[in-house]
Amino acid sequence: MAVLKIPDAGVTIDNFKEIQSFLETRGIWHDKWEATEHLKPDATQDEILNAYARDLKPFMERGGYQTADVINVHAGTPNIDALRTKFLAEHTHTEDEIRFFVDGMGIFWFHVGEEVFSLTCRAGDLLSVPANITHWFDLGSEPNVKAIRIFIDMSGWVPHYTGSGIDSKYNPSYAAQAKA
Repeated sequence: MAVLKIPDAGVTIDNFKEIQSFLETRGIWHDKWEATEHLKPDATQDEILNAYARDLKPFMERGGYQTADVINVHAGTPNIDALRTKFLAEHTHTEDEIRFFVDGMGIFWFHVGEEVFSLTCRAGDLLSVPANITHWFDLGSEPNVKAIRIFIDMSGWVPHYTGSGIDSKYNPSYAAQAKA
């Protein structure tokens, strides 16, 4: 179940419809899909994509999406600190960022106007972050996430870092350790 937090206001929302409504007013789309496939911790990209092909294929055809890949991060992932540091920096993309979480969890942070909020996503969460929305991604204190990333053109996924520094105000202490 997703959890939305607005830290500056001390607000936590864990009701799916309320989260959907909050995100929708900011142009972000969130839905729930079934994530019931049992995957090995070291499942390959092809195994994960094939396990969810029945849902992915029609979704991708409707949206004009051309390709999908998988992010599979766990404590044993090589260069995890460098990966964490890259994800924790505020950035945008030139196309929508769509992720379907199939296992584990991750935290998307958003900086929309003057507002900063986070959405903790877990297995079954489907999220579409529109192009040019400022955001960053937190793997959590114990990284464990398998998510399918869907896109039209991989070049649209190149991060454009803002360098604003606002992410450092919200990133937890392990983020500072990763940068050291």
